[in-house]
Amino acid sequence: MSKSRSSEPRGPSQRQLRVGELIRRSLSELLARGDLHEPDLSAMSITVGEVRATPDLKRATCFVLPLGGGDEETMLAALRRAKPEIRHLLARNMKLKHAPDLKFEIDRTFDRMDETRRLLSDEKVRRDVAASGDAPEEDGA
Repeated sequence: MSKSRSSEPRGPSQRQLRVGELIRRSLSELLARGDLHEPDLSAMSITVGEVRATPDLKRATCFVLPLGGGDEETMLAALRRAKPEIRHLLARNMKLKHAPDLKFEIDRTFDRMDETRRLLSDEKVRRDVAASGDAPEEDGA
């Protein structure tokens, strides 16, 4: 039974994960130190939640959020203006042969977590979860 690898959904490779995490840490440190010459960025604290690198490592999407729920659009505009400087500093700090092109997006992870909590606290869902917990176990293990 041969499986076709091209039809299987694949997650990121170990290399993608490793480079993404390296970029995330370096970007976080860069933003925390305030090394950038962008006045809007020096006035705000930014959380870098995740960085996803493409399989060829030429592009990376950085999921960011202003700490304390500041102005997201101002933050994104400032990061986009500072992108050439950020790429230069990241490439130098990480000793990469080629710095990936960076794309900045708002991290919606916390919004999704809040929505999940809201759904799980719904009375109908709680009743269904409680009912499924009463089901007999299989194999008695």
